Amino acid sequence: MLKILCSLGCAAWLMQAGTALAHGDAESAKMQHAAAPAAGQKPFGIDGDPAKVARVVQIAMTDEMRFIPDAITVASGETVKIVLVNNGRLGHEMVLGTAAELQQHAEMMRKFPAMEHAAPYMAHVSPGGSAEIVWQFNRAGTFDFACLIAGHSEAGMRGRVSVLDAGQKSDNRIQE
Repeated sequence: MLKILCSLGCAAWLMQAGTALAHGDAESAKMQHAAAPAAGQKPFGIDGDPAKVARVVQIAMTDEMRFIPDAITVASGETVKIVLVNNGRLGHEMVLGTAAELQQHAEMMRKFPAMEHAAPYMAHVSPGGSAEIVWQFNRAGTFDFACLIAGHSEAGMRGRVSVLDAGQKSDNRIQE
């Protein structure tokens, strides 16, 4: 009975998360990510239109369990292409979200480490590989990103996105 309840809970979560995708296969991620359905509005933004990308931000992923840089600042309404480069020997991922959503996702990942999923706000990157997320940050606020592979976020592989209102400015807004 417990297995059935766990399976149903996982299935319900996966329906929210998007279409299926295995962790660690960057080429498969690129192909299936492109086929993923358009995202609905999330508290931290919406799936971006590649034709409307305002700038590119490159983020390195390391086996020291870090994103470099681990903080980015964008303007509300800006569509950004995040290019993830895995400089390590381990697979990594980036998932954008609120702290609460990332915590919930991480708990599911600990329970079901082979869980398959994909959404426009996440990317799985094989060792030495790269992947992209195109996202429109259309809500001001502070949001998070993390690698939710078991143990990675807990070891410090997380970061923050500050989305400024149209009138705000920041010295570090331009990153390429």
